[in-house]
Formats: sequence, structure tokens, C-alpha cells
Amino acid sequence: MTNVDLNVLRAFFVVARERSFTRAAAQLGVSQSALSHSMRGLEEKIGLRLLTRTTRGVSPTEAGERLLSNVGPYYEGIEAELMSLSALRGKPAGLIRISAHDHAADTILWPRLKEVLRSYPDISVEININYAMVDIVAERFDAGVRSGDLIAQDMIALRIGPDFKMAVVGSPDYLMSNRPPVTPHDLAAHHCINLRLPTRGGLYAWEFARKREALHVNVSGQFIFNTTPQMLDAALEGYGLAYVPHDLAAPYLAEGRLASVLDAWCPTLPGYHLYYASRRQTSPAFAVIADALRYRG
Repeated sequence: MTNVDLNVLRAFFVVARERSFTRAAAQLGVSQSALSHSMRGLEEKIGLRLLTRTTRGVSPTEAGERLLSNVGPYYEGIEAELMSLSALRGKPAGLIRISAHDHAADTILWPRLKEVLRSYPDISVEININYAMVDIVAERFDAGVRSGDLIAQDMIALRIGPDFKMAVVGSPDYLMSNRPPVTPHDLAAHHCINLRLPTRGGLYAWEFARKREALHVNVSGQFIFNTTPQMLDAALEGYGLAYVPHDLAAPYLAEGRLASVLDAWCPTLPGYHLYYASRRQTSPAFAVIADALRYRG
């Protein structure tokens, strides 16, 4: 093991976690054939089969799982320490990977980071749009962005945005042809535009609250999307009602292209927070990003 190339070892960890040569090659920026060749070379050097290859994908063998679980954390520690050495160079540098919803990316991450990064040409930021409850440590993200009530207790959380209100909206034409709902229960008689969540493949249940009453309503309609902008587009085209952050719908509400219903029932959700592992050693580049995103009221 003393002569194993650390780059090859890193490649193995990516393949083992992704369980796919295709995804791993894309993440590493190499060809699938080169990656497969590297893995066979690693297996020959160790003298054990580390990966089981099938037509459906790839998975670690018992030896591969042991290498992943026992050596992987040490390798991540080495990478983190090497990144922290950038402080000695006098300026922040490196890649910061963030998992976030499209709403947070559009309204907070992009507006604030696009100007800051002009002053830090050695910092790169990757924003991965994902509605799943991502394990940022396992998926090798530096941080994630979620509403404040969705963050695990073992994470450090930094508030980056104000609380925001949700809205149920539809086009005037749709609402003229369909009696506007008075309570969330009335949505059963409406065409609604659904959001598919990656976690367990379920549909998002619309959340409502009034006084002490809280409801989660399952809706149905012709369209199901996995991101918010397309839901808003479908509502604008008259395909039904959409449940979206109010600030995204506000320009169309002002223009009269959309109208809101159930306003008294639509909740205000906790603002977005940047969260990261409490054991993570913050790099200078990450400190720059966190400071740029910090919510200052």
C-alpha cells in the first residue's frame, strides 16, 4: 500500500461512493476507460478485488467497503489539511462545493457570490441544485443550504437569508374558469402543479398553517416537476395552481399575470442557512464565501 498513488486512491473512493464509472469519471474529469484502467491497476497492486462490475453498475467488494470505511476518512483529513495550507500563501484559493435549492441559489448564492468572486480569482464555487436531503459529508460537499428547521443538530449553521413566505398562485384565466379555493381542502377540486422530491421519490405535500391549525395537503394535476421555475412557468400558462416562494411570484403578481389565493393559510418559513460539518477545518476560501453569504438583516 505504501506505493499507491493518492490520486488513484481518491478515484477509488469516488467510484465506490458513486457506484458508477460514468458518474465518477464525470466528477473526476477523466475518461471511463482511463478510470477503469486505474482501478484494475490498484487492485493488482493490493492483490485484492475491490470492485464488483456488472451491467447495472459497480459496487465495492467486502475488501473495497473496508478500504472505503477505514481509509476514506483519513484521506479526507489529508485533503482538508492540504487545503488549509493555502492560508500560508497569503490569499484564499480552492474549490468550494455547495448543495442548495434553486430558490436559494437564485436569490442568495448567485447575487452575493458573483461580485465577491471578482476579487478572489483563485476561488472557484460549484453550486449543485438538489432538493434531496444531501449528506454533505458523504457527497463531499463543503456546505449545504437549507431552511433553518431542516438542519441536523451536529452541523454548524450560518443564517444567510430572511424568513420567506410561501404563496399559492394561478393565472387569472385559470381562476376565472375554476372557483378559487377558500381553504386548503378545496385544492382537491383543482389542477395543481406538483414538485417531485428526490428523497424516496415522493411528491411534496403543500404546507399550510392558520392560527394553531397546520395542514399538509397532497395535491394532483397534469404536471410534476423537480424544480421550482418550471412550476411557476406552468402556472403562468394556466395549467393550474402552484405553491412557490412568494418573492418568486411577486413580479408576476404585480403585473397581473398571476393572482394569489389562500394567503391567510400560506406559512412563513425559516430563512435559509449555510450548514457544514462541525469537525470541518474552515479554509480561507470557505471563510470568504461564508462571510459573503452571512445574513446581516
